[in-house]
Amino acid sequence: MAKTLAGWLDGSVQPLARGHFERDLASLRVGGGHECRRRNRASAGPVSEHATGQALDIFAFKLGSDGNASQVVVEKPEGLAQNRFLDAIRQSACGAFMTTLGPGSDAAHANHLHVDIQERRSRASRFCQ
Repeated sequence: MAKTLAGWLDGSVQPLARGHFERDLASLRVGGGHECRRRNRASAGPVSEHATGQALDIFAFKLGSDGNASQVVVEKPEGLAQNRFLDAIRQSACGAFMTTLGPGSDAAHANHLHVDIQERRSRASRFCQ
């Protein structure tokens, strides 16, 4: 997960932040990465990728490290530029990770971007919503 995340941040998110806002990505606001539970907190069913440390939930992107730092919140983007930035990030995540879910995909992912590297039968099989 760490290698995939680092490659995505350096190869996609950082250039997108510079292109959309002329600022560097400074940090991420994330949820718990490793949590032993079933998918979508259900009482039965498959184990979540969070239980194996193969998933991450991103709630916001902090841009800039100077006194003018700003934050792009996944759940509530402010304006067209932030919406376009988040759309581009989501599309790039679909190419880097095996699963990408976020606002609009389902209620469980309405306020964050979920990415994981779940093993699938085929590396070409990705789930992106």
